[in-house]
Amino acid sequence: MAQETTVDIHPNHTQTHDDSWNGGEEPFKASYGKLMMWYFLLSDAFTFAGFLIAYGALRFSVNAWPVPDFVFNTAPFGIHGAPLIFVTFMTFVLIVSSVTVLRAVQEGKHENQSGVVKWLVLTVLGGGLFLGCQAWEWTNLITAEGVTVYNNPFSTHLENGKYLSLAELEQEKNLTKVTKTIHGQEVTYFTDPKTKQDFFEKKDHYGKNYAGEAISAGKSYLITYHDGMYMPGAYKNEAGQLKAEPMGPKAFGALFFFITGFHGFHVFSGLVILAVMAMNVSSGFYAARKNGYEMVEKAGLYWHFVDLVWVFVFLVFYLI
Repeated sequence: MAQETTVDIHPNHTQTHDDSWNGGEEPFKASYGKLMMWYFLLSDAFTFAGFLIAYGALRFSVNAWPVPDFVFNTAPFGIHGAPLIFVTFMTFVLIVSSVTVLRAVQEGKHENQSGVVKWLVLTVLGGGLFLGCQAWEWTNLITAEGVTVYNNPFSTHLENGKYLSLAELEQEKNLTKVTKTIHGQEVTYFTDPKTKQDFFEKKDHYGKNYAGEAISAGKSYLITYHDGMYMPGAYKNEAGQLKAEPMGPKAFGALFFFITGFHGFHVFSGLVILAVMAMNVSSGFYAARKNGYEMVEKAGLYWHFVDLVWVFVFLVFYLI
């Protein structure tokens, strides 16, 4: 037999809830907005990790992968032979911008409107300088070095040998001497009529002549350069076989431009956000909220993440 339960409520009894539920306690004392920012940064970290792991897998599976010290040894104002100097400056600028955005967050905690604006503007300037440096590096690699997503003249020797000069090539049998105007420049080289393989004197794009220089396995090189065109430099291996230097792995340029470009897009997005935020702070838009300029703190988290990711990009592309 079913039992009935009767609950009597006194008509004059009034229940009060001073601690009424308003959505639950904030995890780790973080607001909903900051928590969602952490979720976004975590997912973005997985994306970058996938790209860098893919680069690392290809990097160590290709023996002829170019050495960073040889590829990134130029800087503005005609500086050559200074490996990693320029990218080190870029990294320093980005790290300093992380400090300035931290100062903006600190000033926001103290409700210092002018201080927040000042440090945000300095962060934007630092990030803009970093993007400008990256634009120069891309331009230099594409126009001066010839590295594109389809082309890579940088590589590494896989066998010992010796470069050959034009005079030494002329002494080789079965080769035909050819003089041709390429991009307005008269170029002399030799070709094999049977294999249609061309052989050029080894020079880099600064005009340095490598003819007669011994080469060794594991040494980096840039194949022959003639007025914007890259040619297969001639060499003889230890077995006496005449060969032409192969182009470097195409994946190098494709991965470099994609991953650094993806990071650059994050920097650009952060600059836009910080610039808009600086204008909002200047207008007093966030002052009325009296929450320690939490929007600035959330943007600061994103900017710190962008800086941290660059450290890993720097390690993978420029140091390994």
